[in-house]
Amino acid sequence: MTLQIGRTLAESTPSFTEPPHPGDDAPNVLVILLDDTGFAQLGCYGSDIDTPNLDALAAGGLQFTNFHVTPLCSPTRASLLTGRSQHAVGMRGVSNWSTGFPHQLGHISPHAATVAEVLHDAGYGTFCAGKWHLAPMEQCSAAGPMDHWPLARGFDRFYGFLEGETDQFHPDLVCDNHPVDPPAGPDDGYHLSVDLVDQLLRMIRDSKGVRPDRPFFAYLPFGATHAPHQAPPEYLAKYRGRYDDGWDVHRRRWYERQLELGLIPPDTQLAPRNPGVEAWDDLPDNQQRLAARLQEAFAAFLDHTDDQIGRLIDGLRAMGELDDTIVVALADNGASQEGGPYGVMHEMKFFNFILETPDEAIERIDDIGGPHSHTNYPWGWAQCGNTPFRWYKQNTHEGGVHVPMIVHWPKGIDPDQHGTLRHQFANVADIAPTLYDLIGVTPPATRRGLDQLPVTGHSFAELLTDPDAPARNTLQYFEMMGSRALVAQLDGVWWKAVCRHEHGGDFDTEPWELYRLDDDWSECHDLADDEPDTLARLIDLWWSEADRHGVLPLDDRGVELFGARFRDRSPHPADRRYVYRPPMSPIPAQAAASIGGRSFDLTATVTRSSGDDGVLYATGTQNSGISVFVQDDRLVVDYNAFDDHTVVESADPLPDGVVTLTARFRRTGSRTGSVEILVDGMPAGSSDIPFYMRMISSVGASVGFDQGSPVSTRYPAPFPFAGLLHSVEIQLVSREAAGTDAARAQQQMAQQ
Repeated sequence: MTLQIGRTLAESTPSFTEPPHPGDDAPNVLVILLDDTGFAQLGCYGSDIDTPNLDALAAGGLQFTNFHVTPLCSPTRASLLTGRSQHAVGMRGVSNWSTGFPHQLGHISPHAATVAEVLHDAGYGTFCAGKWHLAPMEQCSAAGPMDHWPLARGFDRFYGFLEGETDQFHPDLVCDNHPVDPPAGPDDGYHLSVDLVDQLLRMIRDSKGVRPDRPFFAYLPFGATHAPHQAPPEYLAKYRGRYDDGWDVHRRRWYERQLELGLIPPDTQLAPRNPGVEAWDDLPDNQQRLAARLQEAFAAFLDHTDDQIGRLIDGLRAMGELDDTIVVALADNGASQEGGPYGVMHEMKFFNFILETPDEAIERIDDIGGPHSHTNYPWGWAQCGNTPFRWYKQNTHEGGVHVPMIVHWPKGIDPDQHGTLRHQFANVADIAPTLYDLIGVTPPATRRGLDQLPVTGHSFAELLTDPDAPARNTLQYFEMMGSRALVAQLDGVWWKAVCRHEHGGDFDTEPWELYRLDDDWSECHDLADDEPDTLARLIDLWWSEADRHGVLPLDDRGVELFGARFRDRSPHPADRRYVYRPPMSPIPAQAAASIGGRSFDLTATVTRSSGDDGVLYATGTQNSGISVFVQDDRLVVDYNAFDDHTVVESADPLPDGVVTLTARFRRTGSRTGSVEILVDGMPAGSSDIPFYMRMISSVGASVGFDQGSPVSTRYPAPFPFAGLLHSVEIQLVSREAAGTDAARAQQQMAQQ
């Protein structure tokens, strides 16, 4: 063997691949996504809610009046970020659901590269701050895996929350790939929307300060205006009394302003009130008072969000970046129906099938909009937000899918076009290919060894320079939990066929409606009987598009899929035993022990001395949750069912040393339950639970402390356990075992 020395520099220098660079003239991109915001709710789309910063973007850019999305958040986000059908990429519904069918994976298929991945590969800095809701929820804890988190899908940085909603004053937060605590609390003036904009500006400044040559793609999906509707006190005060005259007056007023601004065709009718929405003047006083206050909270929330958008735009302007930044602002679906006919003080009541009456809720009216509320407004205000349309979020009628969109790009839009309207039909899947066209990037056919699904959206880039350019998307399907629709241009006429599916209904026999959109934007005149051949043609086209985009099989399951355990390799089987050993990070709700509506035993093993108090396990917030803690040397359980507290406390002080503390929760009926506490295996107290929660909270669990707002009123958070907490074990109990336990407990109590 010959040892070679003295190699030349050229021979010894490793090969070097120049990192991608998109070109000196590549624009920045900022996508702002609002949540559950209806077509009429921005000021520039007709409302009286103050949104001057979004209005300014519209006045300095283009305002789209015929823009459509899916009827739900995760599917819209999947389509927005991929340029493809939500079903094709695995997201027919929210990411909390995973059914095993290809159209509901609970995450975006790796065969569908996101805009962040494509632009990252092209040399962009990529940043996300806000709501993700595109990863399987059981994978959203510190345990991972994190292969569907933002950093694994093309983003360099992430700050926000992974679930579908969070408390705006006490959010569940993730920074990049790890949980973090909020930097402050509501007493310090904290609000999540402010924090998100602070963090996104920091990311952009960090990037531009070191790499001014590199453009950025920034994605800002706010938690606003999804429930809970929460805003700082001064914003709530600003709207006090504004909506006392009711939804009928305001919907008419917003509709007339839409006509005046040219946002809707002059022959558009104001749709009649949806079923379940009563005339405002017919409502009892308490129902009016509650509904008006709930709408005030929504308006304050949107107003506050708009101010944060203004801070972001001002920050980009100060950096000299705004002129060459493509800003796209849109909503993910129409206004939400999840507040029910009266509105709710706590939105989780909707998912527990609780209809809270106004007379019950009015007692807490001053909590609305603050930390001690989780409100959503009633159907009447939701339909007002969707003016002039019918129906809501989750529906494939226009109220669920027809939303605002604004495009602002000073360098790319002629000043003569600023403030003009675009009435051409467009869909959320069209945004990604439009951005690719404007930037000059071609999405790859393969990425990291995986063949990529075709980008099926249609670019509307030419609309930025030509207001009369035709719509490129002339055939668009919609589907949500069995409800279906198709918008199509046939022989120069725009039509919509729509079928509102009732859960459990017959897909083959339920009726379709037909509307001629050219002169009936608000779907008021059903032509199904007058134009049967046209309707049949559209229905055939829907089935063809459904086959092409992977919509089938039709699946009308929704709420019942939250935490479903029928899928293979579920982390929450019926007999699951969870073992937690602190210190641990907080656990998001969908990844934590699946105790909602279930019978279970919670056992904590501790070493303690007198005075070692604190929380052993808590899940939820001050609005609803369960806390097991030690206070004044006694074991305490506080079962907080939407501010109705069932509290059980051990009669005797706990012994010192190693102690086993148990709380047995049993579901005893369709809506009732019980709790029994034991100290070293001996009964120490029990109580019936009047309402046993199926869905407890969108905020998850913490072990050894109570994160965020306190579940119990008996302590301030976080109230960490002062002794040594060895473990907390949660054992799910089958119905049969729960029944046996209940009989045994009754016998023991009788003997005592």
